[in-house]
Amino acid sequence: MKKLILFSVFLLSAEIMFGQFDFGLKAGYSTSKLSTDIDTVKASFKPGFHIGVFARIGNKLYIQPEAYYTLQTSELNGDVTNWGEKVTIGSIDIPVLLGYKFIDAKVAKARLMAGPVASFVINRKIKQMEDALGPVKEGDLSNTNWAIQVGAGVDVFSLSLDVRYQFGLNDVIKEVQTQSWDSKNNVWVVSIGYKIL
Repeated sequence: MKKLILFSVFLLSAEIMFGQFDFGLKAGYSTSKLSTDIDTVKASFKPGFHIGVFARIGNKLYIQPEAYYTLQTSELNGDVTNWGEKVTIGSIDIPVLLGYKFIDAKVAKARLMAGPVASFVINRKIKQMEDALGPVKEGDLSNTNWAIQVGAGVDVFSLSLDVRYQFGLNDVIKEVQTQSWDSKNNVWVVSIGYKIL
């Protein structure tokens, strides 16, 4: 209860300081790829989705914290031993973006944004796609991931459309059989939001 009160006070203070506060729901499509520096491993983009909430605090210059559940998939294939694995990761993602409205008309607004993302993994699954057993196990996947999002958005009345690219900062696959894979998760994110406040 104390956390809820403190959060409410923070939002109220931010609204007073920055002049405008929006809150809404969002959902969308994503496509992700686990890159790796292993020459014999090929990775490909696979579809996913996300659903959650966002807030926007400020006018021309604004802060946009978000929280959403995201399900991301990527496929890994081995060239030499003909193995294939589909890696599925479900997480709670919390971006905190700094944005700028470079078009701020009454009917439509256009925005640029960038900021860090903390991703807390809550479920994971690795599915074997070929007869040969793949080397990556569920225990090899990181519990917390960090990224940077950059993108642009358009608002028309209460609707909001964002397109972003997410650069992974840490290794999602920590280590496979004591070998580092340098596996960053890179994601395209397209979302539609609806402002309810």
